[in-house]
Amino acid sequence: MLSLHQKLALQQKLSPQQIQYQKLLQLNTLALEQRVKTELELNPILEETLDDELSLEEIDETPNDQDEIKSDDDDDTYDSKDDEFDVEDYMNDMEIDYEFERINRSPDEEKTRPIAPQKRSLREGLIDQLHMLNLSEAQTVLGENIIGGLDRDGYFKGDLDKLVNELKLFERVDVTKEDSEKILKLIQTLEPLGIGSRNLQECLLIQIRNSSYDPYYSYLAEKILVENWEDFTNKRYDTIQKNLDLSKETLKSTLDLIQKLNPKPGEGNIDSEEMNQITPDFIIEPVDDNYIVTLNDRSVPSVTISKSYLEMIDTNKRKRKISSREKETHKFLREKFESAKWFIASLRQRRHTLMNIMRAILEKQYEFFESGPRFLKPMIYKDIADEIGMDISTISRVVNGKYVQSPQGIHELKYFFSEGLSTDSGDEISNKHIKELIKEICDHEPKRNPYSDDKIASILQDKGIHIARRTVAKYRESMMIPVARLRKQL
Repeated sequence: MLSLHQKLALQQKLSPQQIQYQKLLQLNTLALEQRVKTELELNPILEETLDDELSLEEIDETPNDQDEIKSDDDDDTYDSKDDEFDVEDYMNDMEIDYEFERINRSPDEEKTRPIAPQKRSLREGLIDQLHMLNLSEAQTVLGENIIGGLDRDGYFKGDLDKLVNELKLFERVDVTKEDSEKILKLIQTLEPLGIGSRNLQECLLIQIRNSSYDPYYSYLAEKILVENWEDFTNKRYDTIQKNLDLSKETLKSTLDLIQKLNPKPGEGNIDSEEMNQITPDFIIEPVDDNYIVTLNDRSVPSVTISKSYLEMIDTNKRKRKISSREKETHKFLREKFESAKWFIASLRQRRHTLMNIMRAILEKQYEFFESGPRFLKPMIYKDIADEIGMDISTISRVVNGKYVQSPQGIHELKYFFSEGLSTDSGDEISNKHIKELIKEICDHEPKRNPYSDDKIASILQDKGIHIARRTVAKYRESMMIPVARLRKQL
């Protein structure tokens, strides 16, 4: 049975301006640069800052939208009192300059600015190399599909026969199984060597056979990878030495050569546009006995309100009567002006928020920036949120995907947040500090008899850090440190 009910409830909704601010907040420097350029294309009111900038005095002289503006058509009366927007109200209420200003930097800082990352992914680079080969159109299509099927580490785990059949059936591409084997082998010799391999053994062999290493050690390395693969992967070096009748010195030199090879030619993310370089969002530099935080946004266009468009709005406001077309133009410009106002406000608020959070992180992790990772303190998002009076979700948006360059290197902001553990002395240490200790123990362990996870846990307990063996294993695996038997060396 249908019935009507009244319900009174409080709901919190985000305004479009708040949503825009939150979206800008989570962008890193490179993404923000693209976002600002897109907004410049979409909104004619916005323009990049030039020498002839709009001054605040000129804005203050913009007349108030209080006069009634009438259309040539008496039935089409336009009253500006109905507007939700007023230039003067904007100036009085927002107290925001039109120009999106940057922090000034000295000429010396320009010299140390981090290099921008390459804009093309490894997969795109491979396709470019493929197109330079003397291949038929069908073979090129086949090669593009093989490259498209590479996983994040650069391996091809697909089925060549299935790929050939699909190309014949769906794309009418006439290729054979022999073609697929030929093209795959060609791709494997592109840069980086070993890309497109079907397994680790094939990847290492391709690099050995196509590189200019010492012929004798290359020959021995190939014999190890082909005839003694299982012993090699399990680090049974004594067996390899006996099988190949080698001295320890020769075996060690051969193994050193194999260790120079790249087991992941796709670098862990073949589609990344930032394969080997990261553009930090912040730069922390020591100055005298302190540190200075700089927002690294020199590549982001500085935007301002177009003076010519503002004068156009002013001209329309001064008219007693305007045509219907002029009325539509005036309305369009007001809407774009409103959008530009909030975009600039969001940019400035983003800057303010980012700097506050980075300064708070610097203050709480000061000893890390002074002395290194071993002095990293336990810290959670709530610590920073309470410090600067912001919500935890805001902290989360800022630290995700953003990096800082400091005397200690380049770190993602999330690196500075970790849980803590109490020691026998009563001090709180970060779990990242514990990871550093585990890495240090593994670096200095006997190479012929590496420590087990139980032994590492025992060493940490002697230092007053009580940690279970399974936790040691978890931290060790997160740092990509293999188990003891695989760390064994000659």
